[in-house]
Amino acid sequence: MRRLFPVTEETVPNTHGDGEWSFAELAAAYAYPEPAGGAGPVPWLRANMVSTLDGAAQHDGGSRPISSAADMRIFGTLRQLADVVIVGAETVRQEGYRPARERADFAQRRKAAGQTVAPAIAVVSASLDLDLSSSLFAEPLVPTLILTGAAAPPDRIAAAEKAGARVVIAGDGVGVDPVRLVRELGELGHTRLLTEGGPRLLGQFVAAGVLDELCLAVSPMLTAGDAQRVAGGPPVAVPQRLVLASVLEEEGFLFTRYRRT
Repeated sequence: MRRLFPVTEETVPNTHGDGEWSFAELAAAYAYPEPAGGAGPVPWLRANMVSTLDGAAQHDGGSRPISSAADMRIFGTLRQLADVVIVGAETVRQEGYRPARERADFAQRRKAAGQTVAPAIAVVSASLDLDLSSSLFAEPLVPTLILTGAAAPPDRIAAAEKAGARVVIAGDGVGVDPVRLVRELGELGHTRLLTEGGPRLLGQFVAAGVLDELCLAVSPMLTAGDAQRVAGGPPVAVPQRLVLASVLEEEGFLFTRYRRT
């Protein structure tokens, strides 16, 4: 792996072994920003997505066919840096989500940062139509959160809480309000936020103006077809411009990171 931007001594490939960056190097490259001026921590919402050259965010119903080993190492690193991983219910069902694991490579870093042993998974769902017997709810190291609206079915809320999930109301109606979602998580002490989509959820975050950073892996593949893009839903009135923060490259994959201006 090599850094293409910003230009540093790491722009040339690493000389150790096969050039694979350590988790410590990746963690440093993707560290969350420190609060400015000595202020207390405030929520920072980062998204991690992958897209093919022709814009597909998935193939055959999932993202793994367009991913790579390096992409999965960065995926794991971003998870271990986060307090909570936010994901839509449909993506949970499609990708077969499981609880985040404790990773020895990040144990000291998480302890020093005052984080739990593994990030919590937060599922965004209006209906709470979820398999509460799955490992995501039955076997998490940290209780799984469910983010929903005040009009969610009371019986489903009760069933989720009985299964061990923590239900967080983050909207006045059926669904969640992205602005309130970020605020509610911050009030729970979760300020390092990571979303893995899917596209509809990411589109809601973009439309609400709460997305601070996009980590986009550009896969050197073409799929054609009609697969979803990384963000879906109605278009915003004015396109939002982000600033390029960094670019890494390995085996033709570009790992880009953009931040809000």
